[in-house]
Amino acid sequence: MRAQSSATASSGIAVGGPVTTVGGPSSGTLQAGLGVVAFSLTFPATAWGLEGFGPWTLIAVRSILAAVIAGGCLLALRVPLPERRHWFGIAVVGAGVVLGFPLLTTLALQTSTTAHAAVVVGLLPLTTALLSALRIGTRPSRTFWIAALAGAAAVLAFTVQQSGGALTSADAYLFGALLVCAAGYTEGGRLARVMPGWQVIGWALALCLPLTVPMAAVALSFEPVQLTAHSVTGLLWVAAGSQFLGLVVWYRGMAAIGIPKASQLQLAQPLLTLVWSVLLLGEHLTVAAPLTAAAVLVCIAVTQRARG
Repeated sequence: MRAQSSATASSGIAVGGPVTTVGGPSSGTLQAGLGVVAFSLTFPATAWGLEGFGPWTLIAVRSILAAVIAGGCLLALRVPLPERRHWFGIAVVGAGVVLGFPLLTTLALQTSTTAHAAVVVGLLPLTTALLSALRIGTRPSRTFWIAALAGAAAVLAFTVQQSGGALTSADAYLFGALLVCAAGYTEGGRLARVMPGWQVIGWALALCLPLTVPMAAVALSFEPVQLTAHSVTGLLWVAAGSQFLGLVVWYRGMAAIGIPKASQLQLAQPLLTLVWSVLLLGEHLTVAAPLTAAAVLVCIAVTQRARG
């Protein structure tokens, strides 16, 4: 197949040049916000999935199912292969978002509650903004950085308070997940400026198939599977919602409003996950949760208004 060289406005396929973002900043913020809502359900859905699938099986099968959905869209719309210069960035997205983050967080959730994992991963926005500054030279304002650091501090304080002042063994997985996911978000946001976001994650999922298919075959031969309503629903959500649809709107939003501002919307993700953990998993919140939520939302408002 030849490299990308044309654009189809009606399907949102833009290749060979900058993507014309649909809508303005408000539309971009909305799309990034929808991505955050989708991501906030990832940990509860993973916990459900682990009720019937082993961790390695869940990681591999979710990626394969998402790749089937994305591949079907790519084939149906006859999307040509990306230009060779984009494949490194797509590989980083695959390593960070398709494989690294799901692997590390799923392993962490075997010994950690979703609430604890959510607040640790709440440091992801600041990590993404830092990597964005290093990788593509973004220069947010001083006000932006002050608000971002304040939001991260609030999340970190909440994390330490929830864990009684001691970090758990799962935190090593979670901090590793922060780094690989931030790298994937940064590269994905950069690529979404020159190709539609759904194609970025679609090609990343396809690129990982040579790894995920053998992984699934081996995992299924060693890990028992128990199909229940919870396990199947959890698997389907992390595959279709978190791994594909959520990333589609997320990357579109990042391309519209910029990586640093979009990443700060994720400061709300831990609090949303806490709500889902109560409603779906029966976990209990402390009185610190609404206080942290208020502080985080203030920081989000400031970062969204701050000019780069």
